Amino acid sequence: MVSYEYVLGGVLASLLGSVFFMIITSTFSAKKKVEDFKSDNGFVRMPQNGVFQPEMEEEEEKSTDVVIVGAGVAGAALAYTLAKEGRRVHVIERDLSEPDRIVGELLQPGGYLKLIELGLEDCANESIDAQKVFGYALYKDGKDTKLSYPLEQYSSDVAGRSFHNGRFIQRMREKATTLSNVKLEQGSVTTLIEEKGIVKGVIYKNKAGEEMRTYAPLTIVCDGCFSNLRKSLSDPKVESPSCFVGLVLENCDLPHANHGHVILGDPSPILFYPISSTEIRCLVDVPGTKVPSVASGEMANYLRTVVAPQVPPQLYNAFMVAVEKGNIRSMQNKSMAANPVPTPGAILLGDSFNMRHPLTGGGMTVALSDIVLLRDLLRPLHDLNDAPALCNYLESFYTLRKPVSSTINTLAGALYKVFCASPDPARQEMREACFGYLSLGGICSYGPVSLLSGLNPRPLHLFLHFFAVAIYGVGRLMLPFPSPQRTWLGFRLILSASGIIFPIIKGEGIRQMFFPATVPAYYRSPPVH
Repeated sequence: MVSYEYVLGGVLASLLGSVFFMIITSTFSAKKKVEDFKSDNGFVRMPQNGVFQPEMEEEEEKSTDVVIVGAGVAGAALAYTLAKEGRRVHVIERDLSEPDRIVGELLQPGGYLKLIELGLEDCANESIDAQKVFGYALYKDGKDTKLSYPLEQYSSDVAGRSFHNGRFIQRMREKATTLSNVKLEQGSVTTLIEEKGIVKGVIYKNKAGEEMRTYAPLTIVCDGCFSNLRKSLSDPKVESPSCFVGLVLENCDLPHANHGHVILGDPSPILFYPISSTEIRCLVDVPGTKVPSVASGEMANYLRTVVAPQVPPQLYNAFMVAVEKGNIRSMQNKSMAANPVPTPGAILLGDSFNMRHPLTGGGMTVALSDIVLLRDLLRPLHDLNDAPALCNYLESFYTLRKPVSSTINTLAGALYKVFCASPDPARQEMREACFGYLSLGGICSYGPVSLLSGLNPRPLHLFLHFFAVAIYGVGRLMLPFPSPQRTWLGFRLILSASGIIFPIIKGEGIRQMFFPATVPAYYRSPPVH
């Protein structure tokens, strides 16, 4: 007969064995889960919401080719362009309601040609009440001269376009979302996800305020002039030369129909251009970073007493009505040379990457030109996953973009300084010379306007025309007879011109601007897998 001690011992041994087996099994199981969720750098990927989600990151990365931060002009156009190329695009925009801005309203003919290349020209037509622009009228001391775009060799549809910025952006967003491989989401991107120096995606808060992550082989940051991500991808040096004060004039006609109007005012330029069939935008440039207070009435008084006497008579009454109506807005103008820090997995575009004074309306032309170039560079690549090789290849982008960007950037910075009033006699003579040179007609107006319009992106032509203006100014001083005082003023005029343009050229990069073919990155070829 079996003793009860043996029976009890057997039961206890079985229980202890079962417990030991369960401990061993759970230990190995947990170890396997941890191993499954280790990232390449050896750190454990933490579960989201307390639940392990196997391979979620990898699956999401496979479902998206490009993450675009921002859906303004650059982001919306880029999303449509890359999606048309077959890329799966996830766009995250802080606010999907229609923007209400006082700049980004005039697209130069060169930019419109890029819009046609991208298949987006129907976003800037009568559907948003866009207006054709055929050139500029320049005013100084009661005199005016008309400068027409050189459009003879183009079809009748090619011209500048002016419109409400928000309508243009919404139309492009709508067109982008007609493509099934575009996901447009409202959210605020807070951080780039980086691993071993490679950007893998972004962290953002969605419309509900939940923190989300999205992954892709390539992240393109287009979050505008107030970008909070540019410092991660560039070494920005932002300047704020002036502010724009914006008004809308209603139911009046410009002295020169379908032309932008630039008044060389004191202390700085005043702009007028159509933004719809019944509205004209007025932008008053105020030098410095501070403007008179709108709330206290100082701004209205400034507009009435300082600006209004310089407004063309045909626009005076409408201008005064707009001032009295009180819908006065202002924004700071920014300038920033492109100074990228090449980073695998990410690239900057648009105003987050490069800005210039908006006087010449060249920002959208540069952005659209950059998008066409980036599209063409990415077109041979079916796989974007080799981030270091892609980053090395895309360094060519920064050199190849220079003809267009440096021409428009340099012209914007130089013209703003020339057009502003100054107590310096040499600067005053340079301003007079510029107005006189452009009034000569022929190549003296055709050449500079072709540069301004984005139709002739040649930095050397810009350099030659700029110093032709300076030499023309010296010639004016030497007639009818030179004197020591006039000769000295002519010498100072040349020095003043040099002091304006050479710092801008240095910021753009002399070698990249004038000798891009000598830069090794110019010849980079697509990575071969």
